[in-house]
Amino acid sequence: MGFEFLSRPADNEGNNGRNTYDQLAGSLRNLMKKSAAITLPPPPLCAPHPGNFVHVGEDVVVNLQNGTRMEGVLKDFRMGKGTVSIEANGETTPTVIPLSQVNTLYLTEQRKWIRRKVLEIPGAKVEAPPADKIDYEVELKNGELLSGDTLGIRTDHNGLYLFPVADQNHYTYAFIPHNAIEKRRIGQRIGEILVEQKVVSEKQIDEALTVQEERRNLPIGAYLREKAIVSIAELERALDRQKVVPHMKLGEILIGEGFINEEQLNAALEEQKNDRKVPLGQILIRQGLVTSGDIQQCLAKKLGIPFVDLKNFEIPSDITDLVPAALARQHQIVPLHLHKNKLVVAVENPMHWEPLDAVRFHTKLFAEPVMASGDAITETIAKLYTKDEVDDFSFDDIDESELEVEESVQDDDEFAVSDNVIVKLINKIIIDAHNQEASDIHIEPYANDGKTVVRIRKDGNLVNFLEIPAVMRNKVVARVKIMSGLDIAERRKPQDGKIDFRRRGKQRIELRVATLPTVGGQEDVVMRILPSGDPILIDNLGLSKNNYEEVVKAVSKPYGLFFVCGPTGSGKSTTLHSILRFLNTTDRKIWTAEDPVEIRQKGLRQVQVLPKIGLDFAAAMRSFLRADPDIIMVGEMRDLETTKTGIEASLTGHMVFSTLHTNSAAESIIRLLDMGMDPFSFADALNGILAQRLARRLCPDCKKGHKASAEEMKRLLQEYCQDLIMDKDQDTAESLPDIILNHWRDNFADKNGAFTLYESVGCDKCDGIGYKGRFGIHELLIASDTIKRCILEHKRVAEIVAIALEEGMRTLKQDGMEKVLQGITDMSQVRKVCVR
Repeated sequence: MGFEFLSRPADNEGNNGRNTYDQLAGSLRNLMKKSAAITLPPPPLCAPHPGNFVHVGEDVVVNLQNGTRMEGVLKDFRMGKGTVSIEANGETTPTVIPLSQVNTLYLTEQRKWIRRKVLEIPGAKVEAPPADKIDYEVELKNGELLSGDTLGIRTDHNGLYLFPVADQNHYTYAFIPHNAIEKRRIGQRIGEILVEQKVVSEKQIDEALTVQEERRNLPIGAYLREKAIVSIAELERALDRQKVVPHMKLGEILIGEGFINEEQLNAALEEQKNDRKVPLGQILIRQGLVTSGDIQQCLAKKLGIPFVDLKNFEIPSDITDLVPAALARQHQIVPLHLHKNKLVVAVENPMHWEPLDAVRFHTKLFAEPVMASGDAITETIAKLYTKDEVDDFSFDDIDESELEVEESVQDDDEFAVSDNVIVKLINKIIIDAHNQEASDIHIEPYANDGKTVVRIRKDGNLVNFLEIPAVMRNKVVARVKIMSGLDIAERRKPQDGKIDFRRRGKQRIELRVATLPTVGGQEDVVMRILPSGDPILIDNLGLSKNNYEEVVKAVSKPYGLFFVCGPTGSGKSTTLHSILRFLNTTDRKIWTAEDPVEIRQKGLRQVQVLPKIGLDFAAAMRSFLRADPDIIMVGEMRDLETTKTGIEASLTGHMVFSTLHTNSAAESIIRLLDMGMDPFSFADALNGILAQRLARRLCPDCKKGHKASAEEMKRLLQEYCQDLIMDKDQDTAESLPDIILNHWRDNFADKNGAFTLYESVGCDKCDGIGYKGRFGIHELLIASDTIKRCILEHKRVAEIVAIALEEGMRTLKQDGMEKVLQGITDMSQVRKVCVR
């Protein structure tokens, strides 16, 4: 168990010491004879005692994440392997369970808690002082809430160990894996501590809790820091006040704030003796006694060190000249201001002296520390130094460990070795664009003395990223070509390639690259950042309730043809992979032909088409039909042969999925017929067509709502019903808005029948734009008998749309308007992506 066994006292310590030792040692030997001990962490500060060993044969209760409850006896608990062995009641063979599958595990036997100090030999009385209990709340991912008092906590790579209090001197064991925990709180709430220490009043806490209720993602501690320093004048006043605040050690501060007690501090200091390089605060965090936020709060309050909101703090443009980028990144330090011959710098932990010494050594100025969050420091460093480095052509200060990559193209290439600055520049562009969740990178050189403009596409919109001086443009394009495996000598023809970019020890980034010749002898480069990770669930595509039910019904058929259509970048591949994830079961064989393979799924057999060697979509389809498929997905049906093969496959008992570059579901039918499809075969094969667009989502942190007026609702109804009243008689056309309005009231209005419309505002979270992220707008056309008759009769698009609307289809714009009523976006974004 990791307990500290006692050494036998010397004879000159007296019989009392020897007797105490012999009694304890004998009790331990007797216990070990009865049953084998199992190594589990004891409560903090708990001394070895026969009554607190965990042993084989104890009663145990295990609740699994699949909802199963097991009761029995404990046979083994292997923390290193992450398994527990249980002999369930009525069974004779133990069951080995991975801890990752456990929700909660309880050992119900009561154990005795004795403070470690009371076993000092000789002459110590074996007494049990009251245990140091703290309260806890643990919310599990299944929604269950656990709460009570525990004698401290322990954590390891497996999970959280609690010691629920049975009575004043006894406890039980509880274990919860990390992957089962949604959130947890150990010890007193931060608001209670602040009131107790008279830092804030109860009224202020109540106000903070009210705001927190409206902004659930904002912790209360963060709200209380919202009024952090944001100007140089406030900073100077705070620094002047700091002179009268007495300096205290971190341990004293934490005890004074009530986060730890003296015994816990002494135990942490003892552990620190084994490794002086580990800060005391880090040890306390590792033991689960405090969080990094607790330590920052204590330092800021007790030391009187100002806390700065870096996101809103205006840093003078010339201040970065004093501290180079390499020093700032290495020590995570931000220069802010010169105050009375002192350089004020923001750090996460002002007790950490190495960064301050480094600044003093480099600048020859005294470094005055103020506090800021670690995330804010990292973001500010990136913003402060990136532009200067590009403008000055100097990337010697860029952190090598962050930018080094492992590529399929060797870096011993003559160009790469001779121009290290260009290598670092391209690496940084890719990494920064990926970190900002951009989908595309556009490198646009201009002729003569024009600069090279780099733009990135975020949430569907292109934004300026940086400008590169003209003297670097040819080398920038050539470097991208080298990374993509393209011909750097060929500048007259477009080329396509791919970059497999790996950050050392970090996430892999894949990019699809296209180069195109432009006027003035230049070449543009467009890099598409391919999505990574698992496909999203079909439930999370944002389909309306009716569309979701109809899509599931259409794709669940044993055979047929289902298309997803839309322009480039509208999320077609993402939607198809979500559908395939829904259908991906062990009893189905699924083949995909893609160019490129953007999303990878276990269970799918995915093929990258290579037209240069004759492996195009049509060839892949023909091969799939000989490979016993159940489901086939083709990246795009862009030619007659591929489409014909797909229709034939769907008519011979296979489910076929593909994409089309068309504007709407009805237009897709006409497009396929114009390609030369046999209308009879096509009508028989078609199950449905899903058209979609991606629109910008209102930032959830700053969007502003207002009650919609009657005039606003009238205009929305007129716009919504514009397509629905086609070919309707006058009475039906006049009653239709009332029918739609009643439907909206049932689904989108509050209990008083009022509607709320939201508009963009802009905040730090969305970079002041008012929008963050995108969502899907959908138009689903199901191939009913009437629609199939339209195909056979070569009906016009308008006629097909009218029939589909009559059967319940909603256009892209109508779907988008319903999402406006849900508060997801506003009408400007819907009109931007939907023509009709």
